Amino acid sequence: MTVPDFKPNPPVTSDQKPISELAALAKKAEEYLNGWKRAKADYQNFKKETEKRQAEIIQFANAALLAELLPIYNNFKLAGQHISADQKDLEWVKGFNHVQKQFTAFFGPLGLTEIKTVGEKFDPDWHEAVVHEAKEGFGPDIIFEEVSPGYKLHGKLLQAAKVKVAK
Repeated sequence: MTVPDFKPNPPVTSDQKPISELAALAKKAEEYLNGWKRAKADYQNFKKETEKRQAEIIQFANAALLAELLPIYNNFKLAGQHISADQKDLEWVKGFNHVQKQFTAFFGPLGLTEIKTVGEKFDPDWHEAVVHEAKEGFGPDIIFEEVSPGYKLHGKLLQAAKVKVAK
């Protein structure tokens, strides 16, 4: 077995790049790499921001649709309250109740929740007082009757509940 001849690097000649120029090129390559990393991070942030905006647009579209459906649902609930006790076992009443459950099942995944009223303390952020009057059995600022239901969409007020409040 023969050992290859060891030849040291020849000295730098005028037509070769000096070491300082190689260091400058390495520095420039590092700058380009860092710029690329920043651009990639900016793109990721832009992508997240765009997805967030799209989700907000969808929520806004849902809010507009729900605002149109809620009066129908409220009237449906109001009609259900007028069904007498002796009619509760009739087939059409069972169907009526089934449709009401379907409404609730439809609203739930969309993030719609009904605002609690009767027996709750009046909160001007969620309730609109239509009457303040003395009511036996209820303390001050306690809601004793719901005039019109209110709703939250993803925890934000969609429609304030109209209520009667005890003095």
